[in-house]
Amino acid sequence: MKLERYLIILLAAIGLVACHKNANGEGSAEEEIEPVRYEYGLPVDSFRVDTGFVKDGETLGGILGRLGADRKQLAGIPNIPRKEFDVRSIRPGKEYFGFHRADTAGVERLCYFVYIADIRRAVVLHLTDSIHVEKQEKPLRTETRHAEAVIESSLWNAMVGNDLPIELALELSEIYAWTIDFFGLQKGDSIRVYYDEQYVDTTRVGIGRIYAAQFYHGRKWLEAFYFEAGDVHSYFDGDGKSLRKAFLKAPLNYKRISSHFTYARKHPIYKTVRPHTGVDYAAPAGTPVVSIGDGVVIEKGYKGGGGNTLKIKHNSTYTTAYLHLQKFASGVAVGTRVSQGQVIGYVGSTGASTGPHLDFRVWKNGTPVDPLKMESPPVEPVPASYRPEFDSIVNVMRGELKGEK
Repeated sequence: MKLERYLIILLAAIGLVACHKNANGEGSAEEEIEPVRYEYGLPVDSFRVDTGFVKDGETLGGILGRLGADRKQLAGIPNIPRKEFDVRSIRPGKEYFGFHRADTAGVERLCYFVYIADIRRAVVLHLTDSIHVEKQEKPLRTETRHAEAVIESSLWNAMVGNDLPIELALELSEIYAWTIDFFGLQKGDSIRVYYDEQYVDTTRVGIGRIYAAQFYHGRKWLEAFYFEAGDVHSYFDGDGKSLRKAFLKAPLNYKRISSHFTYARKHPIYKTVRPHTGVDYAAPAGTPVVSIGDGVVIEKGYKGGGGNTLKIKHNSTYTTAYLHLQKFASGVAVGTRVSQGQVIGYVGSTGASTGPHLDFRVWKNGTPVDPLKMESPPVEPVPASYRPEFDSIVNVMRGELKGEK
């Protein structure tokens, strides 16, 4: 009877051991080792982590002091090279983390400070031993997308209504600046676009290249294809013609430039420092002034210090103005369409002026730009040597725009 009880106990023990063996008959550990979790290059589970947001008027020293930094750590803050981390650049609302760990004596100390500059970039301040800075940047992930939208009111609202990046509206208005008046879009116009969308982790942060687009406007499809080969890199229609037109380099024959584009010029008459968001071309009174591109006159008249002024809207992106004119060319009025190179007025010295000159100004998307630094986009068609490659890309992109797989 004792032997029988012994055998039962032995068999039960053998069964118990078998439950702890894997499919290969090998014993497994009682606990699996958890993988170490890293954030910002730090094993976060080894620290106690505080988080917070920068408040108005807070300094880095104040934040670190509140997180428990000691005197030695705080004394090292002014020695951080500005090119590595400009401590004055911290902004209200930005998130930060403090990483704490107990030393060998059991005293908890602040070891690292992480400042989140934006969704992609972080600054890690090492506070152990000597203070030093480590910059971290999350990788940018790109997904190529096909998207379509019907316009009910504006291109901007069409993007919002279809959960598409707002940057698409801005880029498309640049691509089609010479082809479409975006203030004249009609309900029912539509857009197809094939482009790169950019992500950090799972958050959309912007767009990359727009490879192709088709815009239905004025009862026809207007195509745009990006093509890059050799020194060619621009947008063209399906026939290989450039979507852009070049501006003239200058609106007149001038002797010299008497004043450049600046936000800090001492005005020769008012004797005060004020912006001069244009270029002054010195030329004899009566010198013809021409429009640098096709457009429509939107302002004409005497404008105080600017004297006789003419303003021309060239497209949805660019507007130019011509100041201090002696007189306007005949036939030029508000609403008149003018051509590139057409005489629109004559050099004078009207308004606040010390001598005959043309004050020429350019706005891009409503912001003043330096006329001397303004890009003159290419206008040549795709070179014949590249046409087979271009035509092949157009065929592929047309399929992508239709969502064909």
